[in-house]
Amino acid sequence: MQKYFPLICLLVLLAACGKEKPTNRIDSKIDSLISVMTLAEKVGQLSLYTSDWDVTGPTIREGYKDDIKKGRVGAIFNAFTAKYTRELQEMAVKETRLHIPLIFGYDVIHGHRTIFPIPLGAAASWDLEAIEKSDRIAAEEASAEGLHWAFSPMVDIARDPRWGRIMEGAGEDTYLGSRIAEARVRGLQGKGIGEVNSVMASVKHFAAYGAAQAGRDYHMVDMSDRVFREVYLPPYTAAIKAGSATVMTSFNEYDGIPASGSKFLMTDLLRGELKFDGFVVSDYTSIMEMVPHGIAADTASAAALAINAGVDMDMQAGFYEASLANLVKNGEVKEELINTSVRRILKKKFELGLFDDPYRYSNEEREKNTVMKAEFIKAAREIGSKSIVLLKNASLPGQDKQLLPLSKDVKQIAVIGPLADAKREMIGAWSAAGDWKKSVTLLEGIKSAVSTKTNVLYAKGCNINDDSTKYIAEAVRIAKQSEVVVLAVGEGAWMTGEAASRAALNLPGIQQRLLEEILKTGKPIVVVLMNGRPLTINWIQDNIPSILETWFLGTQAGNSIADVLFGDFNPSGKLPVTFPRSVGQIPIFYNMKNTGRPMDRNNKYTSKYLDEENDPLYPFGFGLSYTTFNYGDVKVSKESMTGNEEISVTCSVTNAGKRAGEEVVQLYIRDLVGSVTRPVKELKKFQKILFQPGETKEVSFKINGNDLSFYRKDMTFGFEAGKFEVFVGGNSRDVKMAKFEVK
Repeated sequence: MQKYFPLICLLVLLAACGKEKPTNRIDSKIDSLISVMTLAEKVGQLSLYTSDWDVTGPTIREGYKDDIKKGRVGAIFNAFTAKYTRELQEMAVKETRLHIPLIFGYDVIHGHRTIFPIPLGAAASWDLEAIEKSDRIAAEEASAEGLHWAFSPMVDIARDPRWGRIMEGAGEDTYLGSRIAEARVRGLQGKGIGEVNSVMASVKHFAAYGAAQAGRDYHMVDMSDRVFREVYLPPYTAAIKAGSATVMTSFNEYDGIPASGSKFLMTDLLRGELKFDGFVVSDYTSIMEMVPHGIAADTASAAALAINAGVDMDMQAGFYEASLANLVKNGEVKEELINTSVRRILKKKFELGLFDDPYRYSNEEREKNTVMKAEFIKAAREIGSKSIVLLKNASLPGQDKQLLPLSKDVKQIAVIGPLADAKREMIGAWSAAGDWKKSVTLLEGIKSAVSTKTNVLYAKGCNINDDSTKYIAEAVRIAKQSEVVVLAVGEGAWMTGEAASRAALNLPGIQQRLLEEILKTGKPIVVVLMNGRPLTINWIQDNIPSILETWFLGTQAGNSIADVLFGDFNPSGKLPVTFPRSVGQIPIFYNMKNTGRPMDRNNKYTSKYLDEENDPLYPFGFGLSYTTFNYGDVKVSKESMTGNEEISVTCSVTNAGKRAGEEVVQLYIRDLVGSVTRPVKELKKFQKILFQPGETKEVSFKINGNDLSFYRKDMTFGFEAGKFEVFVGGNSRDVKMAKFEVK
């Protein structure tokens, strides 16, 4: 391996490092390097700029190559491929005074080249092993293309589907979100930082970004410390405990202070309470944005706020480069604070092995042999199928058999809809370096799945989001000719993700009219939804016999959906987020708290709407199968326990159908009386289990004091004595219950 550390003659401490532990050796090298750096060179290490390969925000900095050559940048994002990253790395290593290598980062959100289901869709699999595997593959591909750092996972709890970035996280539940956060960090970082097939994770957005008011992106957040710690903080904590190398700040304010200027968030909480020891990077220009927030008057004051808060690296704003040196000279920022941030960043560069070989990730041969390998494509197809949620599957009039799965020998099938053959939409928003031209559409997947004797007809029907009716007549014509219609509707990929908030959650454009016209033909219809958030689809639920929620499934989307449509894969997904009946119910989530006047349909003066149900269209955890699972009574091993003990909760689950299938068995608890009010249900455990036809299994869970703990009246964390209910079922609504007491 080629060795690149031209400062060896200057780093006098290295001679004494032979007997030191690796960490101490790195620390010694870092101290020696910092001792010969100018203030300008230090500030350069704290600056992150985009290349011109991609735009992920409102501005793009020109002249980034000149910045590299002059040592004004420590990391670059939106630059990838082995060849290009090597070109930029050579500038840093060969043309700067100190030859310090760059870190290359990118938004690797749900795959790099091989694109997997959007994170909300993957969360619907409730399959932690599959989710970890998808990020492991993403890391292998990204690292093979010269990347060291993924701006992922996003672990923001989101309970407002109007917010476009709900698609980027794991949904509404704290427990599920925490387990998925851990899995994603493990997947990205593999065996550890420095493994050439791994990348650094960057848990984001710290903190509470998912609670943006009115579901409007970049908007403010206002919540109590109790809600923050109980609902929003745990997934960040889980990701940090799993070893996330970096943390990214959020755009929102918390307690009146924008996150990138919050010493409470970045130092007191993150480094003090949570013991995080990596480096913190701002989100895209979020330091700059503290000026329009109204907490900083100008560039210098924004930079001072951020560095003093504990933000180590400035993404894209250039405020650190513009102001930090003068702030140090003026005494407004201590140089030792700069040194601390530089030390954190250099440490990751050493751990990545970049000082030993700056080009170890920029290997074109490895890139060629890694990207979009056949095994990766196969995994994308499997994980896509796991992420599909069967929302409805009714029998047709006069028939006992449910509509799905379809027969591959159907003589004529109509595939209709603006998303039926839309290659670009298949990979969804935040699809990184994914090539949408290589994605498999629903139409292509169906054609590959059916018999050679099946005639597959296709019509677009309408566009995703306009009022043109010119395609409807053709869609009606082919529907009338067919035995069954598969109708793909939903959102465009561009309608979800960052800066993609929606005030209405109905089908955009005239897709609803298309549905109504096809229904008039009297043909059986399967609706395939493609979307990045819950939609209000009451009419579809009331009128269409079979509904599949498929999100945006990635490179193999069409094949994944076809596998479910024709029964090669028995759907096992469960909703990670509640589907409302109307926007007026939002925010709506399963683990709400009771009121002093719980809903009573016979009493007007209780907590309810005049014009809408309280209940959602589909509850959290909901999802059907091509088989049926029956739940027996819930049993507890003992009716009372002390805080130092645990109890076992068991429930027999039977596959009462004729197909093998997986079921996500979910356990919820309720603390009936507390020193502060408690939710009506909280997910605490789950198991995804395969059942053979007719098979019964005793599913067992352990509950201990930690599972019952919360932030009590005095804000200490722990459990309280009292009575509890425990629920087991296939979703948060349809459960069996038992009781126990903690003494």
